[in-house]
Amino acid sequence: MFWAVLVTGVAQFMAALDNLVVTTALPVIRRSLGTGLAGLEWTVNAFTLSFAVLLLTGAALGDRFGRRRMFVVGLALFTASSAAAALAPDIDVLVAARALQGAGGALIVPLSLTLLSAGVPAARRNVALGIWGALGGLAVAVGPLVGGAVVEGLSWQWIFWINVPIGIALIPLARYRLAESHGDQRPFDVAGVATASAGLFGVVFGLVRGGAVGWTSVEVLASFALGVVALGAFCAVEQRSAHPMLPLGLFRRRGFSVVNGVAVLMSFGMFGSIFFLAQFLQTVQHYSPLAAGIRTLPWTGMPVVVAPLAGALLGRLGGRALIATGLALQAIGLGWIAVVLTPATPYADFIPAFVLSGVGMALFFVPVASVVLGEVPRAAEGVASGTNNALRELGGVLGISVLGAVFASFGSYASGAAFVAGLMPALRVGVGVVAAGALLAHLLPGRRRLDPLAAVAALEAA
Repeated sequence: MFWAVLVTGVAQFMAALDNLVVTTALPVIRRSLGTGLAGLEWTVNAFTLSFAVLLLTGAALGDRFGRRRMFVVGLALFTASSAAAALAPDIDVLVAARALQGAGGALIVPLSLTLLSAGVPAARRNVALGIWGALGGLAVAVGPLVGGAVVEGLSWQWIFWINVPIGIALIPLARYRLAESHGDQRPFDVAGVATASAGLFGVVFGLVRGGAVGWTSVEVLASFALGVVALGAFCAVEQRSAHPMLPLGLFRRRGFSVVNGVAVLMSFGMFGSIFFLAQFLQTVQHYSPLAAGIRTLPWTGMPVVVAPLAGALLGRLGGRALIATGLALQAIGLGWIAVVLTPATPYADFIPAFVLSGVGMALFFVPVASVVLGEVPRAAEGVASGTNNALRELGGVLGISVLGAVFASFGSYASGAAFVAGLMPALRVGVGVVAAGALLAHLLPGRRRLDPLAAVAALEAA
């Protein structure tokens, strides 16, 4: 049990931490590589987009070719691409390395949970899963703080270099300490992956480029057209496939459709807003990376504090009440920030909003896994969980892209006042989207008996 928990827990901690420390480093990366808003968006979105699109594929590859084998491949790819990101001479190389990191993460995260479950006796599985989930929650809480400390104490390149020795140590441990296992030998959905990747890339590329070259430019319109056509092709391919990457039939269940729609809206509004708020503290209020990371702790650390209480309430109140309340608190927190935001707003004025948003995140993430699993047959639990995680990641990609477009239309990085001029309307959009998610959550099925242990991995997805 020890080696299974250690290897899988540290691996998913590394993957979860990486994306969070990057957020803190964005202002420094912008200055160091001489990039603008589009470059920063792709620095985050390249990882998240490849991770989301390949998440279900990573699990399928493990089933077909061996979970331990593909887990080791994921570790090697993540480690090598981290080194490439650290050595990146310009933003284009950094974005490419981040996309490869996302592909490695798409192998690490789903297979780490499968390998852990298989490598631990049934009597001790809940304890092991709790440790695994706690490590993911810890990554959420300390990510901005670690990122700020590394950037300030060393350089932004070290947020990637720190992955290299960890990955090198984990590869032989995974190879010789984890047992190999296989799943269903179903065919690989190449057409599904290709059409989904092309469609999402087309839409995101158009959103990122629209503010720079114009929304009616040939480049942007062609990108949107390609995205829409490819996504339509993806739906057609998945409906006809005997072994689809994304079984569209699951969405005929109202509860499953609603909980996934809510997850997309939450990630869209919340993480799109966080993308800019993390930069606001450094770019406008001139806090150092470490000081900015410390000041986000009332937000990012709150889920770790509130999660045990939310888990206890889950069985009593049901998922609908917690999810709707959590999203309402997040909308109130973001709305509070939008009201008090100025270039010179004292940090103390943001603390209540950060706490409300953090509590809301915990109330959302703890029950969502149980609600997803409760809406599908047991045989479909794996693909249902993977689908929810992938859609949540894609919501974040679209949120950063759309709110980035709003920011670019009203503001810039030219001065603190210009940054706030773009951030305020972007925040208002984020508030509206999260509030819409809170309203949609009321369409979830009513209270039912839910197992809090089904949500042990929820904080990792935060």
